[in-house]
Amino acid sequence: MTVGAPGGEVVLETDRLLLRPWRVAEAVVQRELWTERDPRVPPHRRIDAEGHPTVADLEDAIRTDEVWSNGLLAVERKVSRDVVGYCGLVDDGRVAAGEPELAFELLRRVWRRGYATEASAAVLDWARASGYERLWATVWDWNTASRRVLAKVGFAETGRTEVDAERGTTLFTTRRL
Repeated sequence: MTVGAPGGEVVLETDRLLLRPWRVAEAVVQRELWTERDPRVPPHRRIDAEGHPTVADLEDAIRTDEVWSNGLLAVERKVSRDVVGYCGLVDDGRVAAGEPELAFELLRRVWRRGYATEASAAVLDWARASGYERLWATVWDWNTASRRVLAKVGFAETGRTEVDAERGTTLFTTRRL
């Protein structure tokens, strides 16, 4: 794992992956993630009727939004040098202050290859080295693949849930570092 690349950017490295800040040109990957999302995902996280977010919208977010500059890191495969998703820490106010949430999302074409688990483990190592004592992760009850990833990296369900009659139940998980 590498932390603290030039310019203060977080860069994490595993055997197969490089986790690093997004580049504006990679907004097309973010757009692809948006188009692949399950229809049960809330509308504000899917492409709307007017086609937003567009690639231009996402390029602007990469330029200006702290979450995309050093919170949710691009997951790049080292051998093929392609970006296949994101993994990182966010603080969206849903959980305890000072205890960020692990978030990850990968393109469907790379599912079932262990990349989400590998990227998540790297982020956990970085979070521990940065002094965090506990992390959270939320996951839809129907998202069995993400639930498996969280279990593999040591997250446990807390019993806290948020029920949405249309979309399903959000499960809150946590992990001590």
